[in-house]
Amino acid sequence: MIEGHCHCRAVRVAVPVRPETLGDCNCSLCSRLGTLWGYYPSSEVSITDPERKLVGYVQGDRTLTMHHCGVCGCITHWSPAGHSSPRMGVNMRVFDRSVWEDIPHRLIDGASW
Repeated sequence: MIEGHCHCRAVRVAVPVRPETLGDCNCSLCSRLGTLWGYYPSSEVSITDPERKLVGYVQGDRTLTMHHCGVCGCITHWSPAGHSSPRMGVNMRVFDRSVWEDIPHRLIDGASW
């Protein structure tokens, strides 16, 4: 497992492998957050939040919940809002740069949706 964490270490994220590509979304939210998304089956991602610091934000079109640490503010992941899905996005920037810096980025044109 590859492990990462928010800045204050209250929330930890673990994934089994590096993603083959990173999603670089230009929607109004992701472009402000500076996230780089790795996509995984929900069953393969471990989110550890023993002090219950995660906070969810459901954006305008109400399709995704963005999760961030309520202490330091780091975005850790997104999950589908209001329903279960086999897929989620993990903010790869919560991992050491060496984990993701050489992974190719693909633009996701969320600004045109």
